[in-house]
Amino acid sequence: MDPLLELTAEIRARAPRLLKPGTSQLLGCTQGHGLIRDASGLHHRVLEHIGLPHGPWDLSPLIDHTLLKAEATGSQVEALCAEALTHGFASVCVNPMWVPLAASLLQGGPVRTCTVVGFPLGASALRAKAFEAESALRDGAQEIDMVLAIGAAKAGDWETVMEDFMAVRAAVPAPVVLKVILETCLLSEAGKVRACELAMEAGLDFVKTSTGFSTGGATGADVALMRRTVGHSLGVKASGGIRTYEAALQMVMAGATRLGLSASVAVVQGGAGSGAY
Repeated sequence: MDPLLELTAEIRARAPRLLKPGTSQLLGCTQGHGLIRDASGLHHRVLEHIGLPHGPWDLSPLIDHTLLKAEATGSQVEALCAEALTHGFASVCVNPMWVPLAASLLQGGPVRTCTVVGFPLGASALRAKAFEAESALRDGAQEIDMVLAIGAAKAGDWETVMEDFMAVRAAVPAPVVLKVILETCLLSEAGKVRACELAMEAGLDFVKTSTGFSTGGATGADVALMRRTVGHSLGVKASGGIRTYEAALQMVMAGATRLGLSASVAVVQGGAGSGAY
């Protein structure tokens, strides 16, 4: 199978057509090429013809429009959902208490409801993390971003890491999309690779860089490492500190197929946002 078609299968199934006439979407990059979609169909391009100053490309189908601040309000979640529907983002990502509201606003539409569990430390009791995911699913979540048991990973206790993965996967079986946040700024390169390998073994759907609440966010090097490790079998989500179109483009060119952004609207409009996520 064409590697680019394999890499972008989830995106094309979820968003099968252009939302905004006259735009060209960048759906994914691998092996030195990217896949562009416009009104005439799908096109392969070498990366040299995708990076700046080429484009700008519409990245909307890759974006999880995110609001995870403790002080978030219901009216802000409502605005988040409206923006996601307007721009054709992949999902809105909110804290668990806001899942029922977001799910009610997005019900029946193309934008998914995403939430986080064990957030932002990953240090919840394993049964609590699995219950939190199951509860979010009952409330209407369609995607779950769980935080890695970071301390266990750093200690080399990969049995506990795998137990955590399996418990949450059992609580939210496919077709619910399950992502694991590695908090890459806290792991060694070997630790990142091993966590990605176990995510594949446990049947997770995505590996993700960062919570946006630790000592660092997404880097192109980490995204590329994660993509090399999982191949085309899992998605890679870059999140944390991506505030400009240029930074978002860098992550997609490195192999990301999702972007966790709070500055989503500014990014797709070519501007810049603020904030940690």
